[in-house]
Amino acid sequence: MMRTARAVVHRKGRPLAVETITVAPPRRGEITIRIAACGVCHSDLSATTGTIGLPPPIVLGHEGAGTVVDVGPETSGFAVGDTVLTSFVRMCGKCAACTSGHPARCEHLSEALYTLPDGSVRTHDASGEPLNVFCGVGAMAEYVTLHADNAIKVDLGGVPMPSAAIVSCAVMTGVGAVTNTARVDPGSRVAVFGLGGVGLSAVQGAHLAGAASIIAIDTNADKLAQARQFGATETINASEEDVVKAIRSRGGVDYAFECVGSAALTGAAYKCLARGGTVVVVGLAPTRDEACFRPASMALDERGIRGSNYGSARPQKDIPALLALYRGGRLKLDEMVTRTYTIDQGPQAFEDLQAGRNLRGVIVFDG
Repeated sequence: MMRTARAVVHRKGRPLAVETITVAPPRRGEITIRIAACGVCHSDLSATTGTIGLPPPIVLGHEGAGTVVDVGPETSGFAVGDTVLTSFVRMCGKCAACTSGHPARCEHLSEALYTLPDGSVRTHDASGEPLNVFCGVGAMAEYVTLHADNAIKVDLGGVPMPSAAIVSCAVMTGVGAVTNTARVDPGSRVAVFGLGGVGLSAVQGAHLAGAASIIAIDTNADKLAQARQFGATETINASEEDVVKAIRSRGGVDYAFECVGSAALTGAAYKCLARGGTVVVVGLAPTRDEACFRPASMALDERGIRGSNYGSARPQKDIPALLALYRGGRLKLDEMVTRTYTIDQGPQAFEDLQAGRNLRGVIVFDG
């Protein structure tokens, strides 16, 4: 059945707005989810500024948690009533990358950047015009129809929906960059640039990995003050101190995680490395930006630079593991959700995101 929903929509040249949309039933290989909570991520903001070039009009949102309410024909693995988290990366499970254990590199990633994999959408505005969907998901709406490959079935086991929602992007991306991409060794020295949801999750990942020193870096004094509860052993306010000089005076770090999306910070992070150190680029910088470093130092000091997409996730395994860590008291999720919003407060949530007022804001839906 066709469903009516409220959604946060970005249109070119207009402020963010909450609109009434229609959501069509699922086709083959698709499911419809009633969204309970959706995190407000900087990537969604980047789509409104042009940093991520997804064409409007577009329903925002990709960090969602909810319940399956409809299953398309010939769609296996899901049933009505299942609890699911959304994945902004579609993982087919069949290509060479997926079958070799690297689903975050799925060969079909580019097929669902703003539509479903077949190039169509299931969302339309009140006048019947089609609306694109962020990363094939569009979770900032009461209902979404998406491909089953963009969903992960989970057993929440007492995890609140807002806390579960942020696992599907921020937490998986940040923790995974540490544990999957970098594979940080116990006793390592770590620096994390940027303390948004992803950066704080990287701090937690470093703590879980047994890092001896975890330096949290930001310009927001409030976030720096809260970083220690997530595992940071030291903090540096980049607006008051020369970060490279400060870290080099400590002997450098073994791993530096750039979680902002800044080419300049990637270059700075590289300069902070000790011999044998690695920069992991987690944030998505504008596509034309370039970072500077001296290639000779890569050879002479055995330094390296790595990219991390979605925390090199194996979602079917990693996301349940993260939820288990929360239930065991080892991963902080509730503390990251500093404010919740109704769908009608969606534009305000983005204003707060841009102003840096939250660790993570989450839109919560009724019912």
